Amino acid sequence: MRVKTGIILVVAFLGGQRAAGALSIVEATQARAVIVVGESEGAAVDHAAAELAEFLRQIGGAQIPRRGIEQAAANAGSGPVSGRENGYPCRLLIGPQAARLADPDFSVEALAPEGLVIRTVGQDLILAGGPPRGTLYAVYTFLQDVLGCRWWDSQASTIPARPAIRLDDLDVRYIPPLEYRETFWYDAFDSDWSVRNRCNGQTHRLDAARGGRHVYQGFVHTFYSLIPPDRYFPEHPEWFSEIAGKRVREQAQLCLTNESMRRELIQNLKERLRANPGATIASVSQNDCHGNCQCAACRALDELEGGPSGSLLHFVNVVAEAIEPEFPRVAISTLAYQYTRRPPKVVRPRANVIVRLCSIECSFSTPLAAERNRDFAADLEGWSRICDRLYIWDYTTNFRHHLLPHPNLGVLGPNVRFFADHNVKGLFEQGAYTTNGAEMAELRAWVLAQMMWDPRRDGEKLIEEFLAGYYGPAAGDIRQYLDVIHEAVAASGDHLGCFSGHTAKFLSFEVLRRGWGHLLAAEQAVGRDEALRFRVQCAQLPVLYAFLMRWGEFRDEHRRRGGPWPVSDSIGQVYEQFRQVARKKNVTRLNEHEAGFAVLDQRVAHEAARKTAGPSPSCADRPAGDWTDLQDDGFPSVNPAWGALAPDEMASDGMALRMPATHHEWALQQPLDIDWIAASAGQPVRCALSVRCEISGVEGDAFSCGIWDRQNKRSVVARRLTAREMADGAYHTIDLGGHVLTDRMCVWVAPVINEANVKAVWVDRIWLWKEDVPGQ
Repeated sequence: MRVKTGIILVVAFLGGQRAAGALSIVEATQARAVIVVGESEGAAVDHAAAELAEFLRQIGGAQIPRRGIEQAAANAGSGPVSGRENGYPCRLLIGPQAARLADPDFSVEALAPEGLVIRTVGQDLILAGGPPRGTLYAVYTFLQDVLGCRWWDSQASTIPARPAIRLDDLDVRYIPPLEYRETFWYDAFDSDWSVRNRCNGQTHRLDAARGGRHVYQGFVHTFYSLIPPDRYFPEHPEWFSEIAGKRVREQAQLCLTNESMRRELIQNLKERLRANPGATIASVSQNDCHGNCQCAACRALDELEGGPSGSLLHFVNVVAEAIEPEFPRVAISTLAYQYTRRPPKVVRPRANVIVRLCSIECSFSTPLAAERNRDFAADLEGWSRICDRLYIWDYTTNFRHHLLPHPNLGVLGPNVRFFADHNVKGLFEQGAYTTNGAEMAELRAWVLAQMMWDPRRDGEKLIEEFLAGYYGPAAGDIRQYLDVIHEAVAASGDHLGCFSGHTAKFLSFEVLRRGWGHLLAAEQAVGRDEALRFRVQCAQLPVLYAFLMRWGEFRDEHRRRGGPWPVSDSIGQVYEQFRQVARKKNVTRLNEHEAGFAVLDQRVAHEAARKTAGPSPSCADRPAGDWTDLQDDGFPSVNPAWGALAPDEMASDGMALRMPATHHEWALQQPLDIDWIAASAGQPVRCALSVRCEISGVEGDAFSCGIWDRQNKRSVVARRLTAREMADGAYHTIDLGGHVLTDRMCVWVAPVINEANVKAVWVDRIWLWKEDVPGQ
């Protein structure tokens, strides 16, 4: 049977009946073959042979003997078949040295470092590839594609059992099109899972026996690690960004046209590479902020190149050229990220430069090739034309809520294929990397690994395969649950970024109620199988999490709608159900950065103290459909350093968001992606907030607030309130005026750093109501 896999013709199939000339490895649980390995092939080939023997034992029930080349030659001729060991007519030749027993001209010259060959030659089977990982990948590709093995996560696998293992003729030659494949999900770091699913990135725990991995010197955002401002800024402020005529170090970058800084950075980088001889890539990349240099030289270069990627790439090229003589096998990696995402007009990356294009602004409810992501697609196409080593940093989780339903499964396959079709050579698929138990983590990690190994695969078929293998008889119900969530996000038009809030339109009470019904059916379907039951219970966590995060809102909606309430009436009982499963799964955090369950602890405690709020001011006499109230329990999660929900007797529902006046961040960014805004499309809407301040003086500003258009990156309205205006400590109505609002806008509030006069800013609620004409 001829199958096209990736970019090279593959001929591979497991024959059910023994054909003339076919190999028989196991018959009636008895070994009919020996494994042959070269004596000096190294740890990776040795491990490949051990893995093959172990999985053949699990599949066929036979222990396959292992021989070195010399031992195999010494034993040859003792059996009825010339050149064969008595009782073992077949040889499994592992690695290039052993392969030459069957094919004296076998060469790995065109296969390194990961290309593979799976070929039958008479009664021999060659499983070999280029060093360091090709032979390992030949064995795992044979076990997966020919014998049906699957390694779903670090603990769960499917290894088929059969009394006989027989092969038809095989002729496979494959070189993976992606040289760098990193599935950045917590469980996927496991060493055995990583090598068996053929990942090779920086964080996969791959030792020499497992073929090693790509090693970065510095991984990302390295400007300030290479030129630390604490060390250099006092003496050399000119090495750092000039912004508004002033050299700055906070929220800034390096001055990329400064030659003395560049020489120092190159010297520092060389010292680090000397101390890290295993490095294959070195990161020279912008800090995780904006603030690029606006000095005359940098600005002139960026104007010539059409944007800040110009000065960056000129700088990186010089660094790459400087390190190449001493480190010819090290590539310099930089970013096309945020302000550097658009490719330059003139300069081109050197051959030893890797550009990592980042998709952080994109919508993940639609493929990256779709109209909604056209700007990113244009940048990808532009970089693919000029860069021979283009990598992608892609985002496959919700960093704000790792356990919230995140319906991006349908785009995983198309996106990987889109990258491969545009000359991409490496993929970093960032997921929930700090905890177990994120929403559908195992499914995403496995599907992504399969797609990165062979971008021609069908992502939907891979999802179906995983569900059947991982959930068994519950697969159909899990699929129906996933369909409900994915259909909801498609119908809602939600952007679904990688920092989505828990109040997104698609996460409605009705959608989650329907999804929960399928998840309960899935639990029933597994019967008494405790392992499968626990996997289903883990799949239930995201819906429980959504209910806990929106408990008051959903209870109010349920009272209005009527009908059955899908979970326990007690938030405490629902939380305990959640905690029991989460603890067993070893969930250690709910979002990217904050350890523990503080967000949910706080939510559950505050629900007990919460009281029913009355109608919003100015809306009490309006029809119910003409206004909406956004209470604090629906506010997005806030960085704990910037603010937290707290009891407040003065607030309408007894709770409010408290932000200390120790920063000026937009701590509250309430998205307007709600059904009420969608229903009011094109109609002027008035917006107001209820805010109070803890005041200790009346000088200076107290806070600022406004409406921001995320799509067009512009301010709709902004206001700044003084401490004197807020001096009474009571809640004030802050009217932001009437505007035509969209679901790509947000209402924001930020304190100011004025601790001598303002201790904290409290936000109780936001409300919106229709008005006949726009205006203030």
